[in-house]
Amino acid sequence: MPSNRKKTAPARGSGTAATPGRPAAGPGPAPPPAAGWTFLSNHGHVLLLLAREPDLRLRDVAVRVGITERAVQKIVAELESAGVLTRHRDGRRNHYEVHPDRPLRHPVEAHRTVGDLIAMVNGG
Repeated sequence: MPSNRKKTAPARGSGTAATPGRPAAGPGPAPPPAAGWTFLSNHGHVLLLLAREPDLRLRDVAVRVGITERAVQKIVAELESAGVLTRHRDGRRNHYEVHPDRPLRHPVEAHRTVGDLIAMVNGG
């Protein structure tokens, strides 16, 4: 029996699998996590992207992380208020400076710095 359900395309920015030859952290929507969770929070994802690409637009950060631009704006404001990130205006664009000497916030990892996290994830 034919279904009466209308077929719809996935929501914009809902994420798709990574394209072969292109890393998941690159341009385009973030792939959905395999188990529905990740080891890092959205704060960590935003921080890592801005550390790697300091001139990235928040709209592009949102697409790569898989969250709304408004959520990214809130995260950036929280990172700025914690002293982890500084935003510099460059004409109509922003440039983000990460402060790698800042300690991580949770007591379990407070003996490590933001720079340690970035180096671990980026392999350097």
